[in-house]
Amino acid sequence: MNKKQKFEPLDKSFPFDGYEKINDNVLETFPYEHVGKNIMINIDTDEFTVVCPFSGLPDFAIIKVNYIPNKKIIELRSFKYYLHSYRSVGIYQEHLVNRILDDLVKCVHPKWMEVIADYKIRGGIHTVTKAEYNGRKN
Repeated sequence: MNKKQKFEPLDKSFPFDGYEKINDNVLETFPYEHVGKNIMINIDTDEFTVVCPFSGLPDFAIIKVNYIPNKKIIELRSFKYYLHSYRSVGIYQEHLVNRILDDLVKCVHPKWMEVIADYKIRGGIHTVTKAEYNGRKN
């Protein structure tokens, strides 16, 4: 048996779901009672997981969302359900932050927002991705 035959099974891919499984419809908000006063809201969780769209293997990350609300605030229970909908989705690390940012901006229309994904080290490589919204269409 040559090396290629020996390691060929390691190149397989596990099945995963597409973007259609991401459920942004679960996101809920409540009114910000101090419109006009800027506050910074920081949300983070280390319980986030997706799968690699190449291998189907799990990727684990800390997700951080920082934003200045305009008129609405993200309801945290619904945000957790939203993040949970990613569990079996195959999405590249670099695309994830843009998808989350787009969904959250559409939901709360903040003055400013950033989404950061700090991935657990895999294969000796550490990746952090970040996307930002500044109140204008990018």
